[in-house]
Amino acid sequence: MIIYTVEPGGRYVTTAEGFALHPEEKRGVYVNLTNQCTCACTFCLRSLKEMAEDHSLWLKKEPSEQEVIAELSALPWERVGEIVFCGFGEPTMRLDVLLKILRWLRAEHPNIKTRLNTNGLSDLFHGRDTAPDFDGLLDTISISLNASNAERYLELTRSRFGLRSFEAMLAFAEHAKAYVPDVVLTVVDHVEDDGEIEKCRALCEERGLRLRVRAYEAS
Repeated sequence: MIIYTVEPGGRYVTTAEGFALHPEEKRGVYVNLTNQCTCACTFCLRSLKEMAEDHSLWLKKEPSEQEVIAELSALPWERVGEIVFCGFGEPTMRLDVLLKILRWLRAEHPNIKTRLNTNGLSDLFHGRDTAPDFDGLLDTISISLNASNAERYLELTRSRFGLRSFEAMLAFAEHAKAYVPDVVLTVVDHVEDDGEIEKCRALCEERGLRLRVRAYEAS
């Protein structure tokens, strides 16, 4: 699926199904741009979750900017609450396409909230400071913190960039605050032991960042 909605319990459904199941509600719509990721997290649902083919987030091919916009254009926009760039891959690995779609959204639907869910490693992937690219285009960036130190982060994420990934992710979060109104770091409750979540909370407070603890979706 290129665009989808999420049901309680983490079930992914087409937008048509999602709107039909909740006829009175505004829905968050998720945009799935790629299967690629710079991490191979030990807890990632990419390798743990089985899905029927017609409800799978695995893409047979990466959608073009035009294909994504065509699917978005067909939405009942009066019932859309938020557009979220997410999926089973890392959206910023297709940064040019992501930015073009965000610009289209701002032009065509300026009152719709936009959010990027990311691992925060786009600076390392693209070899430059990417936070300014999102100036005026996003309402929220949600960045996966996952751990309170570089060693534990690498153990959990298996980032291709090694130990430097942790500091790069935090630097991206700090830089993004200048361009995006809401920057939040997240940690899943699955990783808590030895006070790890409290350590993450203290780290965020020290850096002037906001932490959100989210429930782990195991299946």
